[in-house]
Amino acid sequence: MTVTANPSSARAIDVELSSAWDEEEGDRPSWLPDSAQCEGWLNAALGLLEQQQPYSISLRLTTAIESARLNAAYRGKDKPTNVLSFPVIDSQAADVWQPPTCPEDESGNSTFLGDLVLCPEIVEAEATEQGKRLDAHWAHLVIHGLLHLLGYDHVAPLEAQEMESLEIDALNSLGIADPYLLDSSSQR
Repeated sequence: MTVTANPSSARAIDVELSSAWDEEEGDRPSWLPDSAQCEGWLNAALGLLEQQQPYSISLRLTTAIESARLNAAYRGKDKPTNVLSFPVIDSQAADVWQPPTCPEDESGNSTFLGDLVLCPEIVEAEATEQGKRLDAHWAHLVIHGLLHLLGYDHVAPLEAQEMESLEIDALNSLGIADPYLLDSSSQR
């Protein structure tokens, strides 16, 4: 099922969700989002950006071991992390990727934006440590990852401010409080 930010518009994003716990035995985290929840969160952000063409992403829920391995290989940081984003690179723009602007083709295919990898163990630990609702923290990190896939970053202060503002607005549209507030009591 696809959920869109604007019911009168066509679908904006499809999520192919995979989980490390689908493939192997082990302690499954207490709560994992499903595709419909992720699509709702992502479409809230796309609706703010007026991105209504069909997109798709791959979203992987992974173990801390796999997260650490990917973080070390791609970011040089030897520890697990909450979310990793792997955007598709436009070969015509060298190493600078811009969000696609082409309309849906006649076959109904969507434009693939890239891969998001989230580590439930880290997401849950952060939510607890920061006094946030678990579902609210999940929504924030999924939206955060999508914005990276769309070319947003938070290295420079102005870029960070723009990205955080989009995250806050998308979360507010979902009834979720500002995740950057120091007082997290409103999110419990």
